Amino acid sequence: MASLVLTVIGPDRPGLVRALATAVAAHGGSWLESRMARLAGQFAGIVLVEAPESLLDALRTLESEGLRIVAQDAMAPAASVAGERLMLEVVGNDRPGIVRDVTQVLAECGVNIEELTTDVGSASFSGETMFKVVATLRAPSPEAVEAARVGLERLGNELMVDVQAVPQG
Repeated sequence: MASLVLTVIGPDRPGLVRALATAVAAHGGSWLESRMARLAGQFAGIVLVEAPESLLDALRTLESEGLRIVAQDAMAPAASVAGERLMLEVVGNDRPGIVRDVTQVLAECGVNIEELTTDVGSASFSGETMFKVVATLRAPSPEAVEAARVGLERLGNELMVDVQAVPQG
């Protein structure tokens, strides 16, 4: 059995996840973890499976259904990742470069992004376009957490920044 990370993308339609899950199960594989979403009419996902190498041939047949799949050998999981786990939420007026600016501050502070979700919507009272970032982070030290908080707050007065520790457990 091989641990494989599959990235999947194709025009969204009912049954795509079923087709992928059926191929994994038909080869005696286990679906371990996944993140999937519909974006701009496209279905996109990343899946960690444990399955025999023969699964790769079956995945190629799904490409005839319009699903592009890239398989990559998974790295062995780290025994434990050091540092404090954090939840970050940033909300502010939408503007070009906001993701670049937020991620630059985090990288400069040595903070790792484990999961990132972004969205654009209308503010409830003003109707202005608001941008929202929600991320799960791993910070190497309390000093890095504070440096990231200060750096994010310096990005602009229009940004609301909330950084909270995630309970371990």
